[in-house]
Amino acid sequence: MSYILSELKDKVMVITLNRADKFNSFNREMALELQSILDKAETDENVRAIVLTGTGKAFCAGQDLAEAIDPNGPGIAKIVDEHYNPIILKIRKIEKPIIAAVNGVAAGAGANIALACDIVTATNSASFIQAFSKIGLIPDSGGTFFLPRLVGFQMATALMMTGDKVTATEAQQMGMIYKVFADDSFMNDVLVFANNLANMPTKGLGLTKRLLNESLFNTHEKQLTREGIIQVDAANTYDYSEGVNAFLEKRKPDFKGK
Repeated sequence: MSYILSELKDKVMVITLNRADKFNSFNREMALELQSILDKAETDENVRAIVLTGTGKAFCAGQDLAEAIDPNGPGIAKIVDEHYNPIILKIRKIEKPIIAAVNGVAAGAGANIALACDIVTATNSASFIQAFSKIGLIPDSGGTFFLPRLVGFQMATALMMTGDKVTATEAQQMGMIYKVFADDSFMNDVLVFANNLANMPTKGLGLTKRLLNESLFNTHEKQLTREGIIQVDAANTYDYSEGVNAFLEKRKPDFKGK
């Protein structure tokens, strides 16, 4: 059985966490499979956007705790260093839009993997839970890095310490996620959204993502310098030329992602 499903739909790679009987909680095999699929999506020129979602009722319940406490299992240190950290780093490194399609509960590492994506969408019945405090752990998978930047220090502290459930609507209102779609049309709506991104100038979107990553560490002055350098790179792409010509010729651009 494959714990990760992948399917190319036009220019969008849909990656599905496929361990529904465990609410898509991660074990080692599943984590390593996801890393491999992300590597393939990064290098495949036919893939111009990525959607990450789950099967069944949950997006991802985080870590399979049976594995975490198994004396013969990988152990917490290896789980963090070899499972989750590489996943988060790959999500941020891939210079293509990555959309989390949160189809149900996203808890613990599952919530933070979603929040590491470029854009988070959710079905109306989805929820987000920083569940770590319930079992005496700290938020991993980049949670302490991304959540305060999304919702503010005070809100992030409260959500992490209390482990309170946040509905999709509440998450959207506080800026944690971008958009909420109706349950009955969720994946169709997500794919329409993802396809729109896939048909945009992929190189330009990737360079935007690179600069957003750098902005988390740079001074204002350094970021202005980097914008100038990267703008030149963007201006040397095929899609920039196509976009300008299409604008001048009053036609729809045909971007190639190059």
